Amino acid sequence: MTISIQTREIQYNTADGQRLVGYFAAPNGQTPHAGIIVAPEWWGRNEYTEQRARELAEHGYAALAIDMYGDKKVTTDAKQAYEWMMQTFADADTIVNRAQAGLETLAAQPEVNADQLAAIGFCYGGKVVLDLARSGAPLKAVATFHATLAPKAPAVEGQIQGEILVLHGELDSMVTLDDVASFREEMHAAKVNHEVIIFEDAKHGFSNPLADERAKANDVDLGYNPEAERQGLEAMYDLLERNLSA
Repeated sequence: MTISIQTREIQYNTADGQRLVGYFAAPNGQTPHAGIIVAPEWWGRNEYTEQRARELAEHGYAALAIDMYGDKKVTTDAKQAYEWMMQTFADADTIVNRAQAGLETLAAQPEVNADQLAAIGFCYGGKVVLDLARSGAPLKAVATFHATLAPKAPAVEGQIQGEILVLHGELDSMVTLDDVASFREEMHAAKVNHEVIIFEDAKHGFSNPLADERAKANDVDLGYNPEAERQGLEAMYDLLERNLSA
């Protein structure tokens, strides 16, 4: 049975006045659902991110694809994406502040059960949701796909409130297996309930069907792997089902 969904854009602001525009998707009707923020790859809040939000809604969740750059800026150019991403690194609090604004906006929607929140992120967006979790945000689950794993500040015991799932490609040249090992050490030190799944023959960007096209256009080491995508999404939905109630 296919769930009919509703979508809309939602404008919101950070505490310092940055205008952000999220894309919201939820099942039709008035019943509140568990809410999930979707943090984008470094390309910005594009159609891929919106697609993931719609898929979550079709699975019975309310989802907000968050805007990390302001005014829903998007690009397909890696140099521009890098510039925008680095701007969010300039102030150590920018990433968490913008993600927190998105989470609060999601929780405020009438279709959302504000006591049942989670986050997923892709690439740069994986770092976004991990840093949000490290900040102590009330997230019952976090899933990342080919994420940047290095923390703004290492997790502290008791800060991360939910289960963490990291989905990573064995051939990822941007986030190495040494980086994964460091992340595991961080999680163990903070006694965080976590799982890391490493997919063979998968590169950075493995979950995005446009990864090969973007790799060729920008001379960057990305690659789509449909089997890793399928298994990763299956693991993500299992995580959400374990940790969230309707």
